Amino acid sequence: MRKESSVNLENEQALGNDCPFIFALSLMGKRWKPAILWKMTEGFYRFGEFKREIPQISEKMLTQHLRELETDGLITRTIYPEMPPRVEYALTEFGASLQPILKELNLWGEKAKTIKSA
Repeated sequence: MRKESSVNLENEQALGNDCPFIFALSLMGKRWKPAILWKMTEGFYRFGEFKREIPQISEKMLTQHLRELETDGLITRTIYPEMPPRVEYALTEFGASLQPILKELNLWGEKAKTIKSA
């Protein structure tokens, strides 16, 4: 998160307001959010499952990004009243609308990786 007085934040907000493409990218995030969203195309996930699937992400960043994705309406967080408490994350209908885009981006990434390694 950037400081609210940051010039970079102001620039991002201005671009996001003027350009739907930039706005969409701002929702998807930079490094970890696309990885989280990509994993969720397979179904619901629990916190520990994210940690196993994306071991490089810190608990702090995972928690932060899950909260942001929930605030942006891309995922839901369901808390089950059990002991110990169980929390599951799933794509909302709005978040699921990203699935075709994420799949195409994955295909493009596979092709680009092949080209770059050749």
